[in-house]
Amino acid sequence: MAEPLLSLDNLRAGWGEAMVLDGISLTLGEGQALALLGRNGAGKTTLIATLMGVARHRAGVIRLGGTALERLPSERRAALGLGWVPQERNVFRSLTVEENLTAVARPGRWDLAAVYALFPRLRERRGNLGGALSGGEQQMLALARALMLNPRLLLLDEPLEGLAPVIVEDLLAAIRRLVRDEGMAAIIVEQHAH
Repeated sequence: MAEPLLSLDNLRAGWGEAMVLDGISLTLGEGQALALLGRNGAGKTTLIATLMGVARHRAGVIRLGGTALERLPSERRAALGLGWVPQERNVFRSLTVEENLTAVARPGRWDLAAVYALFPRLRERRGNLGGALSGGEQQMLALARALMLNPRLLLLDEPLEGLAPVIVEDLLAAIRRLVRDEGMAAIIVEQHAH
């Protein structure tokens, strides 16, 4: 049997002294998607932050393609194939759209042409500063920037929160394409199942 893309075994993690995750185990294969659903405070974002090395890992094993991640810094985890779209978006406000994208680019299928094809609105705004974009455009940019890393696993933390319905539809279409058509592995955090 092939090794899973991601495996967690008895993961314990949290923030400071607070234990949020206690005994989480799961596996995710290449091309599979996992939805983490739950109310605020359930630990969904903490799980994503732990995978990226931001939350405090206390015990347990985190493996990406067989490589242990527990002691690796965030940038090394990204280089190994984790693409993170944080809930706060965290676009570089003083860089243009194109600079946001090229600042993190790694060789692979996802380049400027590919992300502009997925998000034509970003091509139109490629010279605009990240801070001058609407919330929905910033969310598109955050997702496109994660794709420019050419990740093996995409981590989406509440990607639809607070967005206008028309933008939600655009982002849902892009996520569907990535997961269903492109076969990208993903973990999607959301509060609402619909």
